[in-house]
Amino acid sequence: MNILQEIISEKEKEVQERSSITPLDRIKNSQRLFAIRDFPKVLQSESLAIIAEIKKQSPSSGDICIDADPLTVAKSYEKNGAAAISVLTDQPYFGGKLEYIQQVKNGVSSPVLRKDFIISEYQIWESFQAGADAILLIADALEKNKCRKLYSLAEELGMHVLLEIHSEAHLNWVLELEPKMIGINCRDLKSMKTDLHYLEKLVVRLPETSIKVAESGIQNYDDLTLVSEWGYDAALVGTSLMKTGNPGSALAELLNRVPA
Repeated sequence: MNILQEIISEKEKEVQERSSITPLDRIKNSQRLFAIRDFPKVLQSESLAIIAEIKKQSPSSGDICIDADPLTVAKSYEKNGAAAISVLTDQPYFGGKLEYIQQVKNGVSSPVLRKDFIISEYQIWESFQAGADAILLIADALEKNKCRKLYSLAEELGMHVLLEIHSEAHLNWVLELEPKMIGINCRDLKSMKTDLHYLEKLVVRLPETSIKVAESGIQNYDDLTLVSEWGYDAALVGTSLMKTGNPGSALAELLNRVPA
């Protein structure tokens, strides 16, 4: 069992517990308090767009910036060039909370991505009511038909979907979904190591019509330059920024600009 399989097993239990406390019908009947921001639009620019991630810990890195305040980090990211904000909401493995979505949404004007291990309709609805503008769906964690259903539900609710691939084996059926945004994650789920050249290998198979997002392993400006040259429209960056303890300034440095 690799780390993703372990997390999904725990996530199934978590969703069952959450739904027993707050039934799905109650969430459906709640009122969303936030307008949906156009996540894909901010990733379409002449230069590589950055989705800056709020991540307190991870299975591969342990504690990264465990005491970070999500709203403070989000504001700093926005001031220093982030096009969008990714908020990890998984608690056991990444130190996140669903509540962070609303906190961040209240404090910035950038679109907000809920990054979690979404495997159920329940999580789609709670993402919507929490204020997420986009969600992450991980192809390696879902069967084709389940992924299609969750993708369709998110779009019906007006949210955007970043569809992520780790294993090349899933690429063919993922492309059948004609995703508007597709992320290639270069982290090997068995070894947890990253290989930037995996991004180069797969980008040539991605459709021109999809917004292409490079994920994991990006450490510096040279890495950004590489993924941009390979044809990516955006990069999702978290660990290398958060581990500095000053994520906003680290983002400015990554983008080769003066910190705000």
